[in-house]
Amino acid sequence: MSWMLLLMLLLAFGCRQEEPMAVENAVYYWRTEWQLDSTEVDFLSRYDIHKVYCRYFDVVMADSVPVPNATITFDGEVPQGVEIIPTVYITEDCMHQRHSGLADRLVSRILQMNKTNDINGTRELQIDCDYTARSLHTYYDFLSEVRKLAADQGLRLSTTIRLHQLSMPVPPADYGVLMVYNTGDPRKFMERNPILDMRDVQPYLPKVDDYPLPLAAAYPVYRWQRTIHGVNVEHEVTAEEILQVKEALEKQRPGLRRTILTYHLDNENINRYKPKTYEAIYHH
Repeated sequence: MSWMLLLMLLLAFGCRQEEPMAVENAVYYWRTEWQLDSTEVDFLSRYDIHKVYCRYFDVVMADSVPVPNATITFDGEVPQGVEIIPTVYITEDCMHQRHSGLADRLVSRILQMNKTNDINGTRELQIDCDYTARSLHTYYDFLSEVRKLAADQGLRLSTTIRLHQLSMPVPPADYGVLMVYNTGDPRKFMERNPILDMRDVQPYLPKVDDYPLPLAAAYPVYRWQRTIHGVNVEHEVTAEEILQVKEALEKQRPGLRRTILTYHLDNENINRYKPKTYEAIYHH
């Protein structure tokens, strides 16, 4: 085999990022109280969901200091066989400057919440932030600190990746969850669905293919309600739109069918779509 041919083969195999993660179904839990009803417990069982990315708290700026906000309370048990992945949402303005000790305080708070609420079997943490070019370097330094602290506890670190962030350098995390929702501009709700529209996803498909970080994918199953310029606006995504986008992403990057999430676990969201839709979303 010639050196040129060998080089071409190495480049060809190197272009496709394979996801070194197990084939599994997961879901986000984005409420301030942990308490599942029978419909939600049945949903986890029916679709073989064993991982729940649970928002523990937000980190927001208050008097120029990042502080925890809207902390979850655990009023119910975690179903047998379900792993909780503590997830923290950090507002972008928290990353406009460095905050000494923030990573340590965040990881310590998560571990304390686990201990207090008898949350066992945690193997990873997730940080969610809509970082921009302005906050990227500070956020990545923060992630590096969190990742080291998590690793000291035997935990992996993941972070969310929005479509517009695919053009940025890769964050220091073990893998990313591609947020395939909130893809549009809410101010243009008369033209496109801001939750998900194939026309907003299309330009990013080539970037998905060669993004050099293992990725899972999260799809929306929620309804959007806001008041814009005094007008009450309601949107939800059709099953056809979700599956069209999912098919396009997986055609571009087949590994995205390995780990699949929906946003988010809620009785109303479960009943919004037929079982066959969820079966198709969670189809590997």
